[in-house]
Amino acid sequence: MHSFSYVDGTLRCEGVDLGEIADRFATPAYVYSSATIRSNYRRLDAALAPLDHLLCYAVKANSNLAVLNLLSKLGSGFDIVSAGELFRVLKAGGRADRCTFAGVGKTREEIAFALREGVYSFNVESEGELTRINEVAGSLGLKAPVAIRVNPDVDAKTHKFISTGKSKNKFGIGIDRAAEVYQVAAGLPHLKIRGVQTHIGSQILEASPFAEAAEKLAALVRDLKQAYDIEFFDFGGGIGIVYDEALESGSPAWWEAHGSSTQRITPEDYAAAIIPVLKPLGLRILFEPGRFLVGNAGALLSTVQYVKQTPAKTFTIIDAAMNDLIRPALYEGWHEIVPLRQSTNEKTVMDVVGPVCESGDFFAQDRPLAPLHPDDRVAVLSSGAYGFVMSSNYNSRPLLPEILVDGEKFHLARERQSLEDLVRGESIPE
Repeated sequence: MHSFSYVDGTLRCEGVDLGEIADRFATPAYVYSSATIRSNYRRLDAALAPLDHLLCYAVKANSNLAVLNLLSKLGSGFDIVSAGELFRVLKAGGRADRCTFAGVGKTREEIAFALREGVYSFNVESEGELTRINEVAGSLGLKAPVAIRVNPDVDAKTHKFISTGKSKNKFGIGIDRAAEVYQVAAGLPHLKIRGVQTHIGSQILEASPFAEAAEKLAALVRDLKQAYDIEFFDFGGGIGIVYDEALESGSPAWWEAHGSSTQRITPEDYAAAIIPVLKPLGLRILFEPGRFLVGNAGALLSTVQYVKQTPAKTFTIIDAAMNDLIRPALYEGWHEIVPLRQSTNEKTVMDVVGPVCESGDFFAQDRPLAPLHPDDRVAVLSSGAYGFVMSSNYNSRPLLPEILVDGEKFHLARERQSLEDLVRGESIPE
């Protein structure tokens, strides 16, 4: 669900007119709905209620402090992948002892920082990482809690760039070697084996890959529980969202080409597929939702600059660009684009593009949309996940403001960068 809708012909986020936000903060700008985040968190939490569980929000999806604070107040733990993300969680009021630290390239400095702060567990991706964590923990006189990420070699039926659970991916330890690597961990004096972890990918829209992963890992988890008295099984995240409300699908052209399902997965579908396998394990089950909680909670507001007609195309050029939202260029990601002022049912086929000097700088191609004119404002929906967090200063464009809406109020959660901010920290040699 999301909380963006037309009221008297004007697009609103909860009780706030998005035109008012555009007037106040200019465009482009990100807007997030608190009500959507709360609703998604509570619905998933309720669906998983039969399990002793903890939701650990995947900070990489959207790391704004206001968003993290909102989730912390709901009781969320956090899935982090860097020292910077842990720092953000702590600044937002979260706790390190409710954080799992993932990622294939943890540095010594990051490991030490997490240990000093009391991180709940490291999700270990390689034998070399086990050795490094053991060394760092020993130098600090601490025991490091670890869970080895086990790769079940399951096809998540998602985009190749966000599939993580197959043997050809860089993540985790193969299920065929997991028991052997746990023996290695058990022999390292400064490690405490705390759990098992897996994660098969992102933007998964059907329940069967999750069920397959649970089934493939259940016997291994039972054996590890008996051998090492583990406390938890971290099942990762990956629940997809609907980007295209008309099709009930988040699938671009590659999706159809690969024959994947276009059915929307609900929290209830997800829970029904995995609870029968996970509950008998008798362990605490951790989940790492990211996109599901915040993806449809966000919109990127933008203003039309020009409409350019060519013999082949109509190009609608907006002031947002690929450096602000890279998903269409990087993942062929599909985002619904709607005007802030509702118009007629008439449609014009167009490309919606940005001002960056790249042909990949587009938001929609050959899309039938309501006619748009210079100075019209639009919202690029479902931009709450992997939007701002993946943005950059490419073409020396300042980073955007982020605004959090809560009912009829809104809060500037991040200021827009200034031109001076672009060169802050740089210098010219004498």
